[in-house]
Amino acid sequence: NQERVEVWNAVLTGKGVILSARSGIFLPFTNLKCIVIDEEHDPSYKQNDPSPRYQGRDAAIFLAKLHGAKTILGSATPSVETYKNAVDKKYACIKLNERFGGILMPEFLIVDLTAESKKRKLQAHFSEKLIEILTENLYNKKQAILFQNRRGYAPIIECPNCDWSMECPNCDVHLTFHKFSKTMRCHYCGYSTKLPEECPACGHPSLEVKGIGTERIEDEISNYLPDAKISRLDMDVARKKDGIQKILTDFEDQKIDILVGTQMITKGLDFDHIGVVGIINFDQLYRFPDFRCQERAFQLVTQVAGRAGRKNDQGKVVLQTYHPGHPLLKKIIEYDFEGFFETEIEERQKFFYPPFCKIIHITIRHKDYGVADKSAKYLTTKLTSKFGNRIKGPVEPPIARVRNLFIREVWIKLERKQELIKSVKTDLLKLIFETQSQTGWSNVRFSIDVDP
Repeated sequence: NQERVEVWNAVLTGKGVILSARSGIFLPFTNLKCIVIDEEHDPSYKQNDPSPRYQGRDAAIFLAKLHGAKTILGSATPSVETYKNAVDKKYACIKLNERFGGILMPEFLIVDLTAESKKRKLQAHFSEKLIEILTENLYNKKQAILFQNRRGYAPIIECPNCDWSMECPNCDVHLTFHKFSKTMRCHYCGYSTKLPEECPACGHPSLEVKGIGTERIEDEISNYLPDAKISRLDMDVARKKDGIQKILTDFEDQKIDILVGTQMITKGLDFDHIGVVGIINFDQLYRFPDFRCQERAFQLVTQVAGRAGRKNDQGKVVLQTYHPGHPLLKKIIEYDFEGFFETEIEERQKFFYPPFCKIIHITIRHKDYGVADKSAKYLTTKLTSKFGNRIKGPVEPPIARVRNLFIREVWIKLERKQELIKSVKTDLLKLIFETQSQTGWSNVRFSIDVDP
């Protein structure tokens, strides 16, 4: 808090340059001339929870407009919305077509895990090719990054006899096994408990781990590369005091040979000696019920690939997948952002998704299943009578209970007309108040997120 006060006072006294996170847009600027938004595509610019829910990038652009300032958006993988504005000449577009120093982009090597599995060449979750390239990389005194966008050791612990698995008592999710702390944890509510020694349902003496997280990669890769110094960077490590700083310093000083991590390692790391990046399971990145999932997958892989070969030699990216023919993969390995954009924007237009529409996402929560369901249906009926088929829902999300609150979702897809959007926002707030005024529904929680 003291640091925040110091920055606030620095802005008031006219400090020339301010470096900040997304909340910096709320500082008391008086003579703002330019805003630089680095990695403008990054989803962390979006404040999802708690309120106020806002898109930091868009808010910064609006702030610049209020001050008559310039805005610079920087990204190797721009968001679809931003690039559409550039294509439509709303934004000026400057392209840098070669890397700093003229270094070649990393070479992609695609490993078909289905074929590897049939030939029995898989070693745990690592292909023979990946182990071979990592071994050669170590011999050449180079460093490597292994990327897996899931923390913990394994997402599921299961009984091989009766299929029992451990679930969170507060949320509709499996508990994730964290081997180094010997606990089962919920990544939604923070619930934690010890791993049982036997199956509580049938008494079977052993339980099986299913799936793979960063802890498991860190643990298992050492079996195949025993001489390598291996470390991990994910949210569990980041919570420790000075955890991130120590690991990054050790990595820069080459005290670490292989760094295993989640998307935290895709963001802005610039080290001289990274020769190889390994992507353990590409298929996990695009299999989400979200219209932005392919965009995020393209961005994540391209960004993490960019960590390799930043000085002197061309780097290598070993990408493991069960679907080597996936059309998204072709665009990624050719660094064909424009080709990806053309395909993606066509899909968005066909199915009426941003940037062609405005989305309002309403989340309804209550501790009673029936109340959550009925109040959501009541609100949806009222909205539909006013705005027709623009209203979608109510639906149960994939995770329908978090922190002992049952969840329903309503989506509103609107044409980009200011009068319509203003009318919907006004009526929506009135109808939420009306819903909460019904008998027994005063404790129903409503969250509104515009452009989720």
